[in-house]
Amino acid sequence: MVRIRVLVVDDHRIFAESLAAALAAEPDVEVSAAGSGPAALRCLERAASEGRRFDVLLVDADLGGHVPGTRPAVPVRDGNEDGLVDGISLVAGVRSGHPGVRIVVLAEKDDPRRAALALGAGASGWVAKDCSLSRLLSVIRGVLRDETHLPPALLTGVLRELTAARKHRTESELLVESLTPREREVLRCMVAGLGRKAVAERLYLSPHTVRTHMQNVLGKLGVHSTLAAVALARRAGVGPADLDGPSTGDVVERGGQLA
Repeated sequence: MVRIRVLVVDDHRIFAESLAAALAAEPDVEVSAAGSGPAALRCLERAASEGRRFDVLLVDADLGGHVPGTRPAVPVRDGNEDGLVDGISLVAGVRSGHPGVRIVVLAEKDDPRRAALALGAGASGWVAKDCSLSRLLSVIRGVLRDETHLPPALLTGVLRELTAARKHRTESELLVESLTPREREVLRCMVAGLGRKAVAERLYLSPHTVRTHMQNVLGKLGVHSTLAAVALARRAGVGPADLDGPSTGDVVERGGQLA
């Protein structure tokens, strides 16, 4: 019998353990639980290294209590609990690092905007926390068949949100295309959460030059803050710079002169 490996991610311990126990009663389901985004990523990495990958992630939409969109979704690199915390950001991080895992978001209430964000980040389903166990099992098995599951009452609202998001993404992509290659690289560093000094060290530029690039990025994108620039970049599909590898830029500044 093929077993379905499920990871429940919820910072409410009683709920997570109760749900895990209920699911584990099914003969073809194997369940683990994690209490935070970073803990979930560690579970996924450990399982992958052992050749026992998870099939489905059940993620609390309100994981960590943070509002989605307040920070870029970047993978946790040092085990710090301040990394991926909110449920929607965790979806994006998992889809980036573990594309084979199907993700279902568990929510306290129906919210078309957040459901659309979840689907846009890569989730395959949005399910109410108070749904029946049989309904949840049906969704779990459905997403493994590449189905997408939404409550019928949310469908119209989610479609409206996705249509609006597509329009905003097109506009955002045009703005990002106006940037120079160096400015796009600076923007990717901003999406990765790097400050001006860190960007300067990474790109071998002076802090003054980086400040100028950042100002140019904000001006061309028509925004007034780094947070707004990052949000627009994410809408346009701009990912974070790869902090594990060297810079890919070929413009180097030495002694105040560009080489």
